Order: sequence, then C-alpha cells, then structure tokens
Amino acid sequence: MFLGAAGLILAFVVYGALFTAHAAATFSLVQDAIIGYFGWFYILSASAILVFVVWLGVGRTGNIRLGGDHAQPEFHSLTWFTMLMAAGMGIGLVFFGVAEPIEHYLAPPVSQTRTPEAIREAMLLTFFHWGLHPWAIYIAIALPLAYFHFRHELPLAPRSLLYPLIGDRMYGWPGHLVDILCTVGTLFGVGTSLGLGAMQINSALGLIAGVPGSLLVQLLIIAVITTIATISVVTGLKIGIRRLSQLNVALAVVLLAFVFVAGPTVYILETFVSGIGQYLQNLPRISFNVDTTANGGWQRDWTLFYWSWWIAWCPFVGVFAARISRGRTVRQFILAMLLAPTLGGFFWFSVMGGSALYIEQFGAGGIAGPSLEDEAFSLFALLQQLPMTWLMSVLGMLVVVIFFITSSDSGSLVDVMVTSGGHRHPPVAYRIFWCVAEGVVAATLLAAGGLVALRTASLTPALPMTVFLLVGCYGLARALRVDAQTEGRPDVEDLVE
Repeated sequence: MFLGAAGLILAFVVYGALFTAHAAATFSLVQDAIIGYFGWFYILSASAILVFVVWLGVGRTGNIRLGGDHAQPEFHSLTWFTMLMAAGMGIGLVFFGVAEPIEHYLAPPVSQTRTPEAIREAMLLTFFHWGLHPWAIYIAIALPLAYFHFRHELPLAPRSLLYPLIGDRMYGWPGHLVDILCTVGTLFGVGTSLGLGAMQINSALGLIAGVPGSLLVQLLIIAVITTIATISVVTGLKIGIRRLSQLNVALAVVLLAFVFVAGPTVYILETFVSGIGQYLQNLPRISFNVDTTANGGWQRDWTLFYWSWWIAWCPFVGVFAARISRGRTVRQFILAMLLAPTLGGFFWFSVMGGSALYIEQFGAGGIAGPSLEDEAFSLFALLQQLPMTWLMSVLGMLVVVIFFITSSDSGSLVDVMVTSGGHRHPPVAYRIFWCVAEGVVAATLLAAGGLVALRTASLTPALPMTVFLLVGCYGLARALRVDAQTEGRPDVEDLVE
C-alpha cells in the first residue's frame, strides 16, 4: 500500500518538476477531456448522492449507532464541529469567500453584469457550490467508514466500503487499488488547497509587508507551513490537530464578527435570509443543470471544478470525519454534518461576499478590479475598505496559515492511516513522509501550471472516485438494512451480499 501510493506520487513529482512545460500542457488537455466527456456524470452523481444521504437521514436506519449500542462520542460536539469545518472547507472558504460572489457578479452566466439580478444570481450560485452537495459527498464516504469501522471493526480505510459486495476479498488487490486511489486523490485534493493557501498568504504578505507575489515566495511559504504541519501531525489528533482546529475556528469567527459589524450589517442579514430562500427554491433546477451549449466554459471553471474537488477531497474528509465520530447515530451524523457546516458556510459567504457586493454596488468600489487580477487578494481587497485594515489583514493571514496547517496535518494523518492498513495510531515515520509529500505535491502543482494544474489535479482522480462512491452508497444501504432487521448487531459476515 505504502509503496504503491508513494511510487505514483513520486512519479508525478518527477514529471512535474523535470518536464514542467509538458506537464502544464498535459494538465490542460486532461481537464478539457474529462469535462467534455464526463461533466454530465459529475452533475448527476453529486445530486444522486445528496438524495441518497437525505433519504438515509430520515429513514428508519437513522437510530443505528456508530459503535456499540451504548457508545459515547469521543469529542464534544463543538470540538467535533470545529475539526469538521477546518478539515472540510477551511482554506476554500477563506480563498473564495469574497472572490466567488464578486466574479459571478461581474460575469454571471445568465443575468446582466453589475445589476441587482447579478447580485442575486451570484449568491445563489455561491450557495449552490458550497451548500448541501459537498457535505453530502463527504458523508457518502465518512458514514460507511465510521459504520464499518466502529460497529464491525473493519479497517478505517476506504477499502471497507467494498465489504458488503466482495467480503474478505477487499483485503486483496481490489482493496489495494481503492486505497491507493484514495490516497493519491487525497494528496491531490490537499495539494490543491495548499496551493490556493500559499497564493493567498503571498497576497497578504504583499499587503502587510510589501513582499512581491512570485512562485519562489509561494514555494517558501509551502516549505515553512509544511514543517509546522509535520510537527502538528507527529503530536497526534488530540493535541496538535484538535488544538489547531479550535484556534483556527476561533480566529475565523473573530474575523467574521469584525466584518459583520464593520460592514453593512443589515444588508448582510438580508443577503443571508434571501440567499437561503433562493437556494431552496432553485435547488432542484440547478442540481441537474448541464450546460449543453458549445461554450460550456463557465460550468467547467466553476461547478464541475467544485464537484470534482469535493470528490477528490472526500477520502481525506471521510476518513478524518469517521475517525472523530464514534458514538453518534446515523441520523445525528447526517444532520450535524449536512446542515450545520452548510449554514455556517452560507453565513460566511453572506458576510464576506455580501459586504464586497454592497461596496461594489452602493459604496466606493475598489474590490472587483483586484479580485479579477488576483483571486487570492480578494479577501484583503475587502479588508482595505474597512477600518483597521493592517490588523485585520494580519488576522486574515493567520486564519489562512492555520487552515493551511490543519489541512496538511489532517490530510497527512488520513494518508498514513490508509497506507498503514487503517491503523488509528500510525507510525511517526509514515506521518512525516506523507506530510512532506503533500507540501512537495502542492509545490509541484504550482510550478507546473498554477491554478490550471491545481484544478486538473482535483478533476483527474475524481472520475474513478465517483464510481467508487456510488458503489459504496449501495453497499452501505444494504448493510444498514440488514442491521435494522437484526436483533442486536449482526455479524459482519451477514452484511455480505
């Protein structure tokens, strides 16, 4: 397992480092091919997974507990939530919090640019991309992993999703292939986030200390943060990762509260409420919308990038969320993981994106230009329009840095657990290797094509991962049905079809 996954990553790094121009061209071709032939499959699968997760949440199997029938949660609910948020969407929320609503406002797919209709469409599309779909995708792998591991003592590794279909054969080559795929997908997903984070930290340093934006600076940032993340992952889940996640969410809440109070507070609340209403009204329509026009560039650059990013990222979030969710029922797990982070993300975008849109529409402007030139600078372009710019920019940079660290150390822990056979307390040497590997992959992606390479890295492993998720959903549904029909917990062999 370790050698197979490490070998693939090493081959990728060598290719990207030694043949940078060719790698950049290849990444672009691969992205166009996947979107052109399989975009519809991503759209259909993501929406089908959401329907499946909601069905499980309201169904009669919702009372089944992840662990023994009297198992208690290992972490307090607030601590559990902060770790989920930090792992699930941390850097993405900070990076796109201002950038995405502004870009949709300036170039909406349907409405006229810079109009009230464009504002409504911008918030609808942002809520859509960061709403129920990504968290349903996470649940689709996290829930079966937690169920099979804590209730039936199968390995805490993606291969366990195959057990209802192939039984003990999951310990052979089919399981090896799945775990290697998920390890590589996790590494690319984390690498994408780390690359985005490095770009944003570089932008903050430019505003605060005049540090120029360059690839060299971003590579140095990745090196420093990877070192800190390595220390965190070595100290373990309950010390390093838990403490950093709590600190991260606390700092993000302070930044959020400042913008909420210093910005257009009433407008933010109106945006939040009306945005939820629009989202719920339009969710069925936009969930199955496939751009069939000759120029499907908007959907490729936004919706399909996000869907593939969530899918590539889901093994990481799934294993991590499963690891910290012992003792909760299926219904508690789904409701908490589906609704709470979604509403938290909606409020974040209403505060950050809503404030930026208000300033562009009714205030002095000055955000759209810098945001279009550099997405990574958009948050700091907003903070420049508010009081205490320097102090809040420092705080914003700290939020990005710690999200960077928590993404790297959490992702490393997941890769280590998977490549060590699902071990919950894997060896220190493995932890160091995978944490360093994530930094190297992020650096390679930035050097070999920047944002295009980052997006392609998420698109490519997501295609087979989508098939695996759908298979896993079927297996989980069958296992839960058998469990609900059995007095007490069934033997694990009873789950095999």
